[in-house]
Amino acid sequence: MEEKYSQKIVIRYTAEIVDQPIVCRLARDYDLDFNILHARVLPKREGVLALDLTGTKKNFDRGIRYLKESGLRVEPLSKSVTRNLDRCVHCGACLAFCSTGALSIDPSTMQVMFDSDRCSGCSICVKACPARAMEINFL
Repeated sequence: MEEKYSQKIVIRYTAEIVDQPIVCRLARDYDLDFNILHARVLPKREGVLALDLTGTKKNFDRGIRYLKESGLRVEPLSKSVTRNLDRCVHCGACLAFCSTGALSIDPSTMQVMFDSDRCSGCSICVKACPARAMEINFL
């Protein structure tokens, strides 16, 4: 039995595609389980959907290919986690919760650094930040 694979993604819809049964097809045709993390989908308007998708790696890759071939923009949720530099007070509270090393302290400046390429999109830092400098931007 192939091991389960899971990834959080953001799907950006165009107004022309928003009425298509995209998530239904991911579940039915590609045997992917999903958890909706965020949704803003309105008729005849652009939309955004954040999902936690789980299935085999092969089915996940096939499902992502289907989404892209359907004209949807797909990106890892981690690309939607950002740091608001105006709010960040460099307290380091977020560091204890970041398991990927995306958040670190620059020893020369003692400032918190954020590497979005290392971010898994788990969003624990968003909840941990007392200054609310870490944000998930779904729009």
